[in-house]
Amino acid sequence: MPELPEVETTRRGIQPYVEQQRIESVCVRHRGLRWPIPDGLEQTLVGLSIRDVQRRGKYLLLDCGSGWLLIHLGMSGSLRILTQAAPPKKHDHVDIVFDSGSILRFHDPRRFGALLWEPGNVWQHPLLRDLGPEPLDPALPPDYLYHATRNRRQAIKQAIMDSKLLVGVGNIYASEALFLAGIHPATSAANIDRQHCQRLLRAIQDTLRSAIEQGGSTLRDYVNSAGNSGYFQLRLQVYDRADQPCHACGTLIRQTRQGQRSTFHCPHCQHQAWDMGLSDSAGDKA
Repeated sequence: MPELPEVETTRRGIQPYVEQQRIESVCVRHRGLRWPIPDGLEQTLVGLSIRDVQRRGKYLLLDCGSGWLLIHLGMSGSLRILTQAAPPKKHDHVDIVFDSGSILRFHDPRRFGALLWEPGNVWQHPLLRDLGPEPLDPALPPDYLYHATRNRRQAIKQAIMDSKLLVGVGNIYASEALFLAGIHPATSAANIDRQHCQRLLRAIQDTLRSAIEQGGSTLRDYVNSAGNSGYFQLRLQVYDRADQPCHACGTLIRQTRQGQRSTFHCPHCQHQAWDMGLSDSAGDKA
């Protein structure tokens, strides 16, 4: 599933081509996504101009003046910019054509994405209003994670993947950030002290920034707005590396299951028993 870095990479890729551009036509080939594309969306969008392209968590938000186009890439979706017309391929479900001749094409093999219209306050949309803060928000306090997890007994990996706690941290980047922070993914969130909560928040931020710089991760379907794969998967430390040696210590990476998801960690660099504390060397090695 595209996570925050992939969605942010997409936002940056499409913005120069769609911002301040007038929509000439819209072609919907398949309405049956995760939520059906609203009837009449084609007529609603024609004649409007994209004022801004924003991101909230894993959602892309296109400000059309009289409303917002809310886009989610689902499990396998992508947005492509075409500078000239090209025949649609299988799973190319929507084309938004601009006066400039550019086309914004939505591709989604699994049809688990979404294109929705919000004519009112988009920040109060049911999919957005309960989201937690952005991990890359400069105003996010260093102690945020510490205070937000004091009453959370669930495993820390599941906690940081909860979009009501922090948005955009999916399975890949949760595993990588926990390794960087030297924290075992099964550690109870409430048991992690202030120092290591701060370390984990920095690790999340550093991991996400690095992934954005590398254009995200491509493990299966993801491509950016130009149709290119991301490169962060080449830097993965633990995710999808079961039974391979840890880059830091040589211990074999272990794969487990948490909340029906695969989890990857280094048994040496990431400690299980939190009540004994984490050694600084474990975090530094990561």
